[in-house]
Amino acid sequence: MNEANDLILRPRFKKEWPYHNETVLKQFEKSKTTQKEYVVSRIDDHVFIRFQKSKQKFWTPELHLEINHKDDNHCIVHGLYGPSPTVWTFFMFLHFLVGTAFVIFGIWAYSNWSLNNDYHIQLIVAMLMVIFWFVLYAGGSIGKKTGEAEMQKLKIYMEATIKAI
Repeated sequence: MNEANDLILRPRFKKEWPYHNETVLKQFEKSKTTQKEYVVSRIDDHVFIRFQKSKQKFWTPELHLEINHKDDNHCIVHGLYGPSPTVWTFFMFLHFLVGTAFVIFGIWAYSNWSLNNDYHIQLIVAMLMVIFWFVLYAGGSIGKKTGEAEMQKLKIYMEATIKAI
């Protein structure tokens, strides 16, 4: 994407367009019937653009747009690229699990150390959780890198749909 988003697993953007927000939202509604590569859904001021189920892989990104009214002739589009909500929830659950295990084993190791008991196993598990955190981050970065071409396709589709107004 761009340098500011290199360390972010779910890149975001903000762009102003010279159209009323309802016009843009209706254009996305209209685009649902004219193309077959994407699944476009709208809820209020939010538009979700996904690839067809048959073309999705584990880390296939989707684009979430929030199209806000600025004035009668302008709208602001906030975009967020990311994996499907199911994949993202599972990914965050793993982060929570690793963080919780790290804290539990860290406290257990400290308690054993302060009681002059053996604490090496708990310390090793806590350090393994740190390593697993890095593995999760690397996995997320690889998933983002894998989906970059698809993110570009989503961006091109979004821009083409808005410019077709």
